[in-house]
Amino acid sequence: MSGDLVTRADSGGLAILTLNRPDKLNALTVGMFRALRDHVSDLYKDDSVGCVVLRGAGKCFSAGHDLADIAEGEKVPSRGWHSETLRLMEKLPKPVIAAVHGHCYTGALEVALAADFIIAAESARFGDTHAKWALTPIWGMSQRLPRRVGIATAKRLMFTAEMISAAEAFRIGLAERVVPDAAFDTAIEDMARQILANSPFSHAANKRLLEATDARDIDSGLQWEILNNEGVGADMQARIGAFMRKT
Repeated sequence: MSGDLVTRADSGGLAILTLNRPDKLNALTVGMFRALRDHVSDLYKDDSVGCVVLRGAGKCFSAGHDLADIAEGEKVPSRGWHSETLRLMEKLPKPVIAAVHGHCYTGALEVALAADFIIAAESARFGDTHAKWALTPIWGMSQRLPRRVGIATAKRLMFTAEMISAAEAFRIGLAERVVPDAAFDTAIEDMARQILANSPFSHAANKRLLEATDARDIDSGLQWEILNNEGVGADMQARIGAFMRKT
């Protein structure tokens, strides 16, 4: 692993990955992405984990791409390496929750959007400031943001570089839920445990199905669902049997 720039803590099937540069508001560097990529790669091989939470240490999720690194001409393994790392996380065959408190700007928003959905604390603030710095997205903003909130809203956020509240993020569909900061940790745990109670087979199959049919017309999507259905999981009989014994 690349130091402790991203930490991992496991508990009962839940893996919590934490962006761990709190003295710099978790500003994103090549080293931090390398650590994230290492953890994500390990999670592909770890069947003991059924749900992943990505969050930030200290005051916020992340203030975004480290501008000092950009100014110094950061060195990356390839032009698309950051984007590839987030795509690797996005395609994990297990649910990934971005738990956002405080700042979540630009590159940090691109990271959060690569999760399956976002839970926001009331303190969360979101924004895309690429245009403020004469930059253009290369980590996925132009593709994931409009898919989440619609193209007109994505344009508004990208053109204005406006910072929006957690409540506004929920209103436009960027965040799935907003909770008070004091209840944030509990809400994350409860959501993860609710997910873990269900079949990991179904989670993986549903992620692949949704990925394959996103933005398709409904008829071709329905055909894909029928022809590429993954059937039932090995845990089906045990789950149904447990339910029947309760009734």
